[in-house]
Amino acid sequence: MSDLETLSAAVPAALAGQRLDQVLAQLFPDYSRARLQQWIKAGQVQVDGKQLRPKDRLLGGEQVAVQATAAREVTWQAQPLPLNIVYEDEHILVIDKPAGLVVHPASGNPDGTLVNALLNHAPELDAVPRAGIVHRLDKETSGLLVVARTLKSQKHLVDMLQARVMKRQYQAVICGVMPSGGTVEAPIGRHPVDRKRMAVVANGKPAVTHYRVIRRFRAHSHIRVDLDTGRTHQIRVHMAHIRHPLVGDPVYGQRLRIPPDSSEQMMATLRRFRRQALHAARLGLEHPASGEPLEWQAPLPDDMVRLLEVLQQDADEHA
Repeated sequence: MSDLETLSAAVPAALAGQRLDQVLAQLFPDYSRARLQQWIKAGQVQVDGKQLRPKDRLLGGEQVAVQATAAREVTWQAQPLPLNIVYEDEHILVIDKPAGLVVHPASGNPDGTLVNALLNHAPELDAVPRAGIVHRLDKETSGLLVVARTLKSQKHLVDMLQARVMKRQYQAVICGVMPSGGTVEAPIGRHPVDRKRMAVVANGKPAVTHYRVIRRFRAHSHIRVDLDTGRTHQIRVHMAHIRHPLVGDPVYGQRLRIPPDSSEQMMATLRRFRRQALHAARLGLEHPASGEPLEWQAPLPDDMVRLLEVLQQDADEHA
């Protein structure tokens, strides 16, 4: 356990009759309801010197004291792995993740992940749920993600995500020539047959994806994508749903189609691109402590730059 701080407050009369956990959530909004309930059950909350249950109701006027401590949340090991840190202070980290790096340890990837590297760089993350990861990127998706270094920062960033005010902009290369931009609004959930995949399903969670064309090629398009929601595999699923799957997507892609009269270089480039051509290019948020609006950009990785160069060369040769 590591001490954070002692929180104290008087219960205002306006909250009389509410449950202890409800009162704490309003008195200390920097912490999640689940975290506050955990502290109550662990005996770290006293009301007029007494321990109560989360469901016990207050009369108003009581003095509440919370010993706000953070238990070790993760059992993953720290590993000295390279990290491309774009921004860092005592509240958050912003990372430019390379393609091929798994975010969280799991059965197939017990170590060598972004989390292992983060724990080595910032050991205090072992006291933050999910080692501070607020939003994920798929293994083969590159680009920016933010990590919370404290419970308060995590709560603030999660609230921003839920309120849809965190700006996340991606770039992607898709199959097919898009005539213009648009919006996909289609619910996403588990595939009814293949449970490892996601799909557009009637009973899925709401998902909204906006896309705009940056460049068109003979049989592909370079697009910018903005998310209103953050469902698992959202961009990949939505683009496949409108029949423009991402180049190289091994799960939601289509059979490789090479434009007629393509050069050897063009054919080789498309065949060798074995990951979804997706990059988290811009990230914007309100700093959890200062409230200052911040934004970062990450340049396209070399493999996507090369892919776009070859597609443009092909388009020029057939103009």
